[in-house]
Order: sequence, then structure tokens, then C-alpha cells
Amino acid sequence: MSLSVSPELLAKAEQGQVSEAEFIECIRASLPYAWDMVCDLVATLQHDGTDFADNRAAPPDEQARGQLLRALASDAIRGALQRHFGVRLAFQNCHRVAVFAPTPGAGERYAQFTSTEQQILNQTPELRDC
Repeated sequence: MSLSVSPELLAKAEQGQVSEAEFIECIRASLPYAWDMVCDLVATLQHDGTDFADNRAAPPDEQARGQLLRALASDAIRGALQRHFGVRLAFQNCHRVAVFAPTPGAGERYAQFTSTEQQILNQTPELRDC
């Protein structure tokens, strides 16, 4: 299961009444490793004043890896995170998450990060089982 959904939130979803804030809180509570990683990357982006920050450390365990996969593979979850933090997210190899600021130069960097060449160059033997 991707998210831990309370009976109250499920009832709201059945009525089509889930707010963005409620969805964000559900993501934060359900996927704490993924949430913390995105928060840390956004903080790095803001602190450094750049248009790009990424994570290169593998998750500490399979539960953390699964959280990243669930957060970034879901269009709804990824979209909510992007809107909430005001960034664009990209993902490689079950662990390499990147955030891009909404600046003119970030589009080119995003295109390079998500290119087929960069995906191939980012492969390592220790990550082939992810």
C-alpha cells in the first residue's frame, strides 16, 4: 500500500472532498523517508541558491527505498510534492532524487538529468537489484 489512509480521509475521497493540505499530510505521515529527503533537498536548494540539488546516497533499507519508489512513481503524489514545495522532481535508480527550482536555467539541467545517457551513466553494480 502506498499511503496509510485514515477512515475519515477515505470517506472524504469517496465524496471527492480531499483538500491538497490533507493529501500532503497523508503523504508526509505515510512516507516519512521520502518526505524528509525531498525536504532536505529543497532546503539545500534554497540554502545554496542554486537551481538543482540531488541525493546520491542509497536508502538505508528496503522500506526506505520503497517509500521513494511509491512517492515518485505516483503521478498524484509526485505532483502534490512538486506543488507543495514549488519544485520539479526527477528520479533515477531507486534512490537518486533531484529537485529543480522553477528558474529559467533549471529546464536545461532537468532535461540533461532525465536524458537516456544520464540514466545509463548513473548505473552501478550495487544498484542493479533495486
